[in-house]
Amino acid sequence: MLSDAPGRAVFLDRDGVINENRDDHVKSWTEFVFLPGAIESIVALSRARCRILVVTNQAVINRGLASRASIDQIHARLCDAVARAGGHIDEVLYCPHRPDEGCGCRKPQPGLLIAAADRYGLDLTRSYMVGDSFGDIAAGRSVGCETILVRTGRGNRQLESSDAARFANYIVADDLQQAARLILGARGWGASPRTVPVPIRVPARR
Repeated sequence: MLSDAPGRAVFLDRDGVINENRDDHVKSWTEFVFLPGAIESIVALSRARCRILVVTNQAVINRGLASRASIDQIHARLCDAVARAGGHIDEVLYCPHRPDEGCGCRKPQPGLLIAAADRYGLDLTRSYMVGDSFGDIAAGRSVGCETILVRTGRGNRQLESSDAARFANYIVADDLQQAARLILGARGWGASPRTVPVPIRVPARR
C-alpha cells in the first residue's frame, strides 16, 4: 500500500511491542503470543496509509536457537494475521547477529532503518520508531525518527534502569495501542481519534 505522504513510516520493534517477550526467546509460531490490542493497533496505523515496518533483533538465529526458516515463518504468519484483520505490514526486517559480532544492523545501530529507508524512499525525520528498549530509542533517534518507548515488554524495566539517565526527548506510552493513538493524533497523520492521551515526553537534558 502506497502512502499518501511519500516517505513516511512507522517502525515497530517486535518482541515486547507486538508480542509477549519470553525469557527463552520466541523461536516458533507456537511461542508467539500477540499482546492485547496489537493487531488492532497495526490495522489502525494502516489507515494512515504509511509504511508499516517491523525491525527486530533476532540473534536466536546465529546463536543456533532457531533457524532462519522458523523466524521467516513467524513473520509470514504475523503479516498474515494482520492482513486478515484488515491491515498491512510492508516488511519485517531482522538482524540475525549476536551482540559480539559487531554488525551495523543490530539495534541500537540503525542499519535496519537505513536499509528500509533506501528500499522504500523514506524520510526518516517524518517517521516513528516504537520500541520497548533504549536500543530501539537510540536507533530511531540516530536517524531522526520521533521515538516512543512502550511500557510493555522490557519498557518498565528500562525506565527504572540506570540507562534511563542517558536518554532523553522520547515519548512514553503504556502500550502499542496508546502509541498508535498518539501517532494518529499527530498533525498530518490522518483523522484524529476521539481520545488522544497526553504523551509523557522525557525532556532533553541541558
